[in-house]
Amino acid sequence: MTANEIARVQSYLRRIFANERIAISPPVRPGAPIEINIAGEFVGVLHRDDDEGEVSYDLNISILEEDLPPVA
Repeated sequence: MTANEIARVQSYLRRIFANERIAISPPVRPGAPIEINIAGEFVGVLHRDDDEGEVSYDLNISILEEDLPPVA
């Protein structure tokens, strides 16, 4: 993904989730997943998909059970 694409997706996510603390880090190496962080905490990865000229972005958020609050 280009720096422009990253900035556009970050702006979109901040707007739809009403959270200015969402940050997208550029990939460590070309083709690597792009990390999404909220307030410095890793929440998922972003992938770019180009299928027959149609571009989409896939956000995968993983929630570990150990991070959940105890059952009430």
